Amino acid sequence: AWHVTRQLKMTFFVILVSCLFGSFVFAEEKDKINVHLVAHTHDDVGWLKTVDEYYYGADKNIQDAAVQYILDTVMDELGKNKDRKFIYVEMAFFIRWWNEQTDDLKEKVKQFVKNGQLEFINGGWCMNDEASTHYNAIIDQMTVGLTFIENTFGKEARPTIGWHIDPFGHSAVQASLFSQMGFDGFFFGRIDYADKHLRLNTSTMEMIWRGSQSLKEASDIFTGVLYNGYGAPKGFCFDAKCGDPPIQDDPNLFDYNVDSRVDSFIKAVNDQAKHYSTNNIMMTMGADFNYGNAVMWFKNLDKLIHYVNENGSVNVMYSTPSIYLEYVHRANSTYNIKTDDFFPYADDPWNFWTGYFTSRPGLKGYIRRCNNHLQACKQLEAIHNGFPDNKPSSMLLKLAMGVAQHHDAVSGTEKQHVANDYAKRLHIGEVECRDVMSTALNNLAVKKDAKAMDLKFCEYLNISVCPHSETGNFNLVVYNSLAREWNWYLRFPVKSPKISVLGTDGKMLPVQIFCVSNATMNVRRNMSIVIYEAVVDISSSPIPPLGYSVFTVRSSHGNMSYPKPVKNRIPMDDITISNEYYQVEFDGVSGQIKTIKNVMTGIQTTVNQSFYWYNSSTGKNINSSQASGAYIFRPNSSNVYPVNSYGSNAKIINVYQNDMVSEVHQFFTSWLTQVVRLYKRIPAIEMEYTVGPIPIKDKHGKEIISRFDTDLSSDSVWYTDANGREMQKRKRNYRPTWKYNNTAPVAGNYYPVNSRIFIRDENKKTQFTVLNDRSQG
Repeated sequence: AWHVTRQLKMTFFVILVSCLFGSFVFAEEKDKINVHLVAHTHDDVGWLKTVDEYYYGADKNIQDAAVQYILDTVMDELGKNKDRKFIYVEMAFFIRWWNEQTDDLKEKVKQFVKNGQLEFINGGWCMNDEASTHYNAIIDQMTVGLTFIENTFGKEARPTIGWHIDPFGHSAVQASLFSQMGFDGFFFGRIDYADKHLRLNTSTMEMIWRGSQSLKEASDIFTGVLYNGYGAPKGFCFDAKCGDPPIQDDPNLFDYNVDSRVDSFIKAVNDQAKHYSTNNIMMTMGADFNYGNAVMWFKNLDKLIHYVNENGSVNVMYSTPSIYLEYVHRANSTYNIKTDDFFPYADDPWNFWTGYFTSRPGLKGYIRRCNNHLQACKQLEAIHNGFPDNKPSSMLLKLAMGVAQHHDAVSGTEKQHVANDYAKRLHIGEVECRDVMSTALNNLAVKKDAKAMDLKFCEYLNISVCPHSETGNFNLVVYNSLAREWNWYLRFPVKSPKISVLGTDGKMLPVQIFCVSNATMNVRRNMSIVIYEAVVDISSSPIPPLGYSVFTVRSSHGNMSYPKPVKNRIPMDDITISNEYYQVEFDGVSGQIKTIKNVMTGIQTTVNQSFYWYNSSTGKNINSSQASGAYIFRPNSSNVYPVNSYGSNAKIINVYQNDMVSEVHQFFTSWLTQVVRLYKRIPAIEMEYTVGPIPIKDKHGKEIISRFDTDLSSDSVWYTDANGREMQKRKRNYRPTWKYNNTAPVAGNYYPVNSRIFIRDENKKTQFTVLNDRSQG
């Protein structure tokens, strides 16, 4: 258990509250239940509509939601009663609204913030997803939002509460990051139905979450699960979208209902209070895009507070999560410590929200790549000591990345036109960042007495397209954003197989030419007709940390040998490729990987890898009407099916072996192929698969998986990373803090994987690790 007496942090918190709320006094009743009404709106930064459609209220036929009117009417209503309070979360919307306001209204809003009527909670650019996000993208989007708050409203307005009421599961790294940001509490609305049932019955809806195994107590943060998700108590939603009755308090009119409304509310209070350990409870008064007409909410909340307090059974007040947390701390209670996470999330026994771990893999990959580019862009911007206000900056990409971390963005749960909008914003930001990087690199070149360069970027290397490298002679500038020297391989498309590449010292570098695979050529369609790729070994000319190198590529008139498929390969015979670190053996009959040997240690492991699919549930069964989809992974059975009609076998269509790179090209079906590569000097096996378009003419929805079968004994235990940082222990059909009901043996055992997953055989002292280039499950 954890006793709430963190003196240093709590002293700071009390001082902050004193500054934020000035002389405003809240009457705490120690012998009554104190009910903290939190007026709020949850505004998705894109979902069914784009972020701008949501702001303006466009396309009402899709969803009736307009954030500009929410903020307009809320500010009007706060000005009518100094007791009223409101919290706001998504800075992506607030800054749009703020930039449209007059100076007079801005001063009025600043006063609301100063006297505690308007409080910023969370404060990021969005309310980010926790399963599919990388930790530095989370930090970046929080930084953008928090910087705006501090620069506009001062340090006193800085949020102290994490507020993730809608994300579909919660990461230990997210809790740890909030703690490291100086937050005092973390509240959310969604946890597994069985976990919530247990917590309700044991009054453990609040806890101390220790999110980091390495930071230990330093990562502790008070964490609370909201009782009603994030909606109002049943019968007390006063939004225009709701059908609940208002408080009708004129006895001269028909349908006077104050007494019945007060009785119903007090019952709701008592029902909730019995599940919490102090005499304070928080009731969320709002929901998705609520307060479009804030008059309805605040007028009825004023009446509710007045009449319930007049009754005297409980003490009701306008409040905020930070005020609630201060009251809870005063109770000096003891709480359990949680050290695992809240994945996966299920809202009933058959609906596990594990589909979004993988939904829209193309967008997930693009967001991860933009994250990489943003880090490099920020570095070069800093090395350049920034740019004037009218010059290019990293800000556009920061803002686009901020929006893309939203829990209906990188998660892949948005509508198609919204996904297109996210990608468009990212591209615009990338283009501006290229100007930043070009300028900074050129300035660095000038300092080295080199000529200025007309830099162009290769946008489509993932499909072996780069018009700038397909023209003959050119210089290749490569920036290394790592804090260590980088000396791996360069790979780029070229027009001719006859080229030479010079390193920074003017010496020739080893080059190998490959043909672009048929699968890649099918994906890129008519974007390029170039059929060659150059692979360059730069081990003798490494790129310095946080630095760049220029490589010279020239057409060569000599003979250039490039690898052709291995000839005289006996059909059905096993195939082996190797480098200094690994030896990979393929079964000549099945075409699949057969064994992997660690050359350095001599450890050999049986490994079989192939592709299968689960048949998606249509939802038409007795257990649930929920179909498998973007959010929920719901196969209709535990059976898997091979992707081709001849079993799980693959046809090995080409084998390339040479001094630099060895490749085995596998053909599983017309819509799924894979290349397995071994680069010399590189301690990893690269597997590049191309999937799609997935056939659906047979009316079967298909959930495609890549499965590795090994001879390692892991005791049903494996490990996944959390947001690219620390590892989380997983066990099949098991939850650390409650009894798991195995109603979904497949979907219930899927977890988010941001960068790595591994199994370990303790007896053999052997670990098998898969590193992925985007978030998956």
